[in-house]
Amino acid sequence: MNDSLHRQVCFSLYSASRAATAVYRPLLDQLGLTYPQYLVLMVLWEQDGVTVRDLGRSLELDSGTLSPCSSGSKRPAWCSGGARQPTSAGSRSI
Repeated sequence: MNDSLHRQVCFSLYSASRAATAVYRPLLDQLGLTYPQYLVLMVLWEQDGVTVRDLGRSLELDSGTLSPCSSGSKRPAWCSGGARQPTSAGSRSI
């Protein structure tokens, strides 16, 4: 492998991130979850009434990544999809 690539901090961070995610993968596969879905559930576990906007900010994810995480078509069977309630600001809460 190219030595200059391994000296790049960004490559080291990328490699560490992939390695950390790989540790979770067997456990998440048993639950039928992706890593982003797991992160969404962690935030929702800790906070009630989180808006989609706040969820995106907390996880540093854009709406394109969050939509599949919260949509019914990608949701595990055991995860009940509560009604999305509009907030006073007009944002959807989960």
